[in-house]
Amino acid sequence: MRLLITSIVIWLISGCSTVSMVDSYQQKQLINAGFERNQLTLEQDGELHYWQGGNEQAPVIILLHGFGGTGMTSWYETMQDLVVDYHIIVPDLLWFGDSYSHAPATIESETSAIQQLISELRLKQVNLVGISFGGFVTFDLMIKAPEVKKAMMLASPGIVFSDADMDAMSERLGRTTPEAVFVPQDKEGVRHLLEHTFVAHPWYPSFIDEQIYQTYFANYLEEKRSLITTLPAYRNQLEPAEFRDNLPPSLLIWGENDQVFPLEKGHEFSVFLDAPLIIIPDASHGLTNDFPELINQMIRDFIK
Repeated sequence: MRLLITSIVIWLISGCSTVSMVDSYQQKQLINAGFERNQLTLEQDGELHYWQGGNEQAPVIILLHGFGGTGMTSWYETMQDLVVDYHIIVPDLLWFGDSYSHAPATIESETSAIQQLISELRLKQVNLVGISFGGFVTFDLMIKAPEVKKAMMLASPGIVFSDADMDAMSERLGRTTPEAVFVPQDKEGVRHLLEHTFVAHPWYPSFIDEQIYQTYFANYLEEKRSLITTLPAYRNQLEPAEFRDNLPPSLLIWGENDQVFPLEKGHEFSVFLDAPLIIIPDASHGLTNDFPELINQMIRDFIK
């Protein structure tokens, strides 16, 4: 999203100002890099749209995005870097981008869609990388999908984020509920979310907020809210004793100054998983957009 905003400023200077033009440009760049845009018809009468590129004989990396935007807006630079050496798959999670389903809007439905994609593509082993909400989906796939070889979660606390933590986050970000933070109702909400996501939110004209809202946030509002409000019930039904000893190797990446999910939750999740935690100094929540080159290298090192 940070790259998107920066690109919009460039388009404005050149006389072109629409978010759709930037989106179209980035899609063309991905196609030039060898990616194809595909869709999978889901069992629940829906569609999962995804990008796929790279050597199909190379290790598979599935990149899962967070709230707001799409797979492409979260992983644009990473996709272009990793496609040279890996088989890269980047879905738009359900109710983001063009993906949707008539299943209940829950983590379990997101996980089911990715499992159907793994099955459809006949992938025997996959490496998962998920940021924020995509990290929650990654964690659920670690439990349920035997094809997962390794998993990396960025700024995502999995099972250790309590109801009290959710309330504290809302208060910290100046909203009454978690869904009010992540599911903006208007352009002002978009600006508020983005300003609390990046290290240094870039300047751009305020009317662009409305374009971003209509393109990436306005659709499937009820479903997006449900993805947030059903998280506690999902967490509460998990029994760590049933899966904790069978999880694949994992790695956590966290920003030192993350205001969404504070670093202390990263330490706690690291202990729960018995997984290494890498802390990026002075970083906030939007790690893939603020530090793409660093994240790309971390992914490469972890897969190797």
